[in-house]
Amino acid sequence: MELRYAADQVRFQRMTTDEIRENFMVDLFTPDEIAMVYSNVDRAIVGSAVPVSKKLILASAKELASDFFCERREMGVLNTGAKGFITVDGKKYDMENRDGLYIGLGSKTIEFESKDSENPAYFYLLSYPAHKKYPTAHAKKVDAEVTELGTQAQCNKRNIYKYIHPEGIKSCQLVMGFTELAEGNVWNTMPAHTHERRMEVYMYFDIPQDSVVFHFMGKPEETRHIVLKNRQAVISPSWSIHSGAGTSNYTFIWGMGGENQAFDDMDHIDINDLK
Repeated sequence: MELRYAADQVRFQRMTTDEIRENFMVDLFTPDEIAMVYSNVDRAIVGSAVPVSKKLILASAKELASDFFCERREMGVLNTGAKGFITVDGKKYDMENRDGLYIGLGSKTIEFESKDSENPAYFYLLSYPAHKKYPTAHAKKVDAEVTELGTQAQCNKRNIYKYIHPEGIKSCQLVMGFTELAEGNVWNTMPAHTHERRMEVYMYFDIPQDSVVFHFMGKPEETRHIVLKNRQAVISPSWSIHSGAGTSNYTFIWGMGGENQAFDDMDHIDINDLK
C-alpha cells in the first residue's frame, strides 16, 4: 500500500507538473493485483482489483494496524470492466459493468473474481474509516437515483447516478456514484465548487484511447490542471476545485468522505472568479 501525504494550498501553488501528478494522481488497475493508495486526506484509501488468472483476496495492511481490511472501515466498489464477482463473508455478488457494491464495517473476507480471464473485471475501490455498521448492499444502474444536469449548448449534458447516499444505500460516511456524459459533451462540474467539509476522489474511465481529460484543481483564484487517461484517478482535498474537460465524452466515478453526506453541501464558485 502506497502512503500519500498531500500538499497544502501554499505548496501546491509552487508545484511543477510532475510534482502535482506525484501528489494527487493515482494510477491503478494492474492485472492480477490489488493496488492501494492511502491518503492522509480524511484517511481515504483509493484502490483497484483486476482479477485475471486468479482470485484476489483483500487483506489488511501495516498502515491499518487491523486484523482485516474492514475491521474499522467501510468500502464502495464499482466495476468498470467486464462481468465479475465479489464474495463478502461467503455471499457472492454478480457484478456487471457499472454495478456497485457497498461493503460494510466488520466484513472479514472480501474476494474478487472475473467471469472471463480474457475479458476481466476492473474493480475500483474507495474506502473510509467507519464507526457504525451498515449492511453490505448491491447497486445496479437501473436502481440508482438519477439526476440530469447541463445542456448541449454548454457541452455539459450529463447524468449523475447516485449509489451510496442517505436516500439510497446507507453508509457511515461514504457517498459514491458515477457521472456519465452524453455524446458530444465534455465538461463536468462547471461552474466549479469546493466542499470544505469533505474531500473527494474522481476516477475517470471509458476515455477512448486517443483522448484525455484535463482535470482542473487548486484554489479557485489559482488553478492548475492534470492530464488524465483512461482509469486514472485524482485526489481532491477540501480546498480544491474539481472539474474536468475531455477531448471526447467520458464517465467518472465520484466518491466523498468527511463531515457529512449531504450531496449538495457545496461552496459554489462564480465562474467569473476562476483564475
